[in-house]
Parts: sequence; C-alpha cells; structure tokens
Amino acid sequence: MVIVEENKPASSILGSSSAPYLNKLADESALAANYAGITHPSLPNYLALTGGTTAGITEDCSPKDSSCTANVKSIAEALTQSGRSWKMYAEGMPAPCKSDNSGRYAVRHNPFMYYPGVTGDTGSCAAHVVPFTELEEDLKSASSLPNYVFISPDLCNDMHDCSVKRGDDWLSREVPKILGSPAFTTQKSLLVVTWDEGDDSSNQSVTIFAGPAARTAVKSDTTYNHYSLLHTIENALGLSPLTENDKNAPIMSDLLK
Repeated sequence: MVIVEENKPASSILGSSSAPYLNKLADESALAANYAGITHPSLPNYLALTGGTTAGITEDCSPKDSSCTANVKSIAEALTQSGRSWKMYAEGMPAPCKSDNSGRYAVRHNPFMYYPGVTGDTGSCAAHVVPFTELEEDLKSASSLPNYVFISPDLCNDMHDCSVKRGDDWLSREVPKILGSPAFTTQKSLLVVTWDEGDDSSNQSVTIFAGPAARTAVKSDTTYNHYSLLHTIENALGLSPLTENDKNAPIMSDLLK
C-alpha cells in the first residue's frame, strides 16, 4: 500500500513540530533518509512510481490531451496479468475512473488515468480506480483489500494546498486504520508513505516503510528514488521490472524484514 503526499522536501517534515505523527512513525518504523523524486512537476513522478518511466511527459497535463498519454505498460497491467488484485483510491474523486479535476481531486495525482491499458476498458477502470471512500469497506477483511493499493489524498490532505499539519493530521487518522486492519494484523503487509517530489530547493523527500513487513526503528542513508520503490514492490510481488529504470534501481531491502 502506497500513500503519496505532495511537494514537501524532507527538511519540511523531519523534526518539524507541524508533523508529530509522521516523525513518530518515522522513528518507530523504517525511514529512507536519502530518498528523492525523479523530476518536477508532479505527474512525471507519479508515472515513474507506477510505470518505471515518465513516458516523455514533462508537465501536469490532462489525460484528455492526446499528447498526455503514457503509452507504456504500468504496474496495474502487470498485476492483472499475474492474477493479483489492485486498486487506486483517490480522495475527492466524485465517481470511479474520472479524468476531470473536481473540487480538491486533482487527476494529475491519479497516474492510472494516463495509462491506456487501464482506461481503455471503462468497466475495468471503474472497478479499479475508485473514490477513497471505498477503502473503509475494503479494509474490513484481508481478502477484500487488494494485493496492491495506491492512495492519493486530496489537494488539502496531501499538503499541496494546505499545511504540513493538515496532512499530518489526516495521516494520523488514516494510517492507524490501515495498520490495524486484518490485512496488516494477519499478513506480512507493507505500508509506504512517500512524497511525489520536494520543492525547488531540494527534491529529497521523506519515505517511510511501516507495517509487519517493515523493520522497526531503523534509518537507511542509501540513495533511493521512485524507481527504487517500484522495483522493491515488483520484487516483493514477484513481478518483472517494467523498464530499465526500475530494473537498475536498488531494491530497498535494508528497510524490510
């Protein structure tokens, strides 16, 4: 399970009095202290996290723009082909598989809407790319929670338009629900909290591994990025790397049990 926050360098989070929950989680769990985004702005980083490439996209464009399509295989397709389940939970999305911005829902933070392999089948897309409100029901049993989960909070709760404290408060409510769910109390599940990018001063961001698959109270100074996280997930699920980028990125094994 991957939760992606927005546009805050590590220096804005670690040691900050505005992020008490995140700092506690980092201290108690496994912290990648030298982790960075791939580029700027947001969308290419989300594509790197889920497709192993920015797919030539360099801006936060709309998936309705013909030049803003990631014509590559994503982890979603790899999961489906392997017989594993997946879902994207987007907070504020008014209905499944929506490619328009709506209120605090920003489609650029929903990478799966840019992959034709996902959006080409509207029924399948609607079953997999869903509003965040569906997560509560899916958390009720280990069998109902997909093998791979990607979560994008809305523009306020992801710290993009609102404060670090607002995002920290949201995580302090939602993360314990996840860690206390059957999938995490009865299985060797992993929760990752990361950021899409830093800011103009630094693209280094916080990444925390938590849950029963993560080591406790450890910090790694190894250089990692979004391709490393993708490769780590692929390795854990027995999937082949999607591109040379993730294939050549180090697996974040020192954060795992």
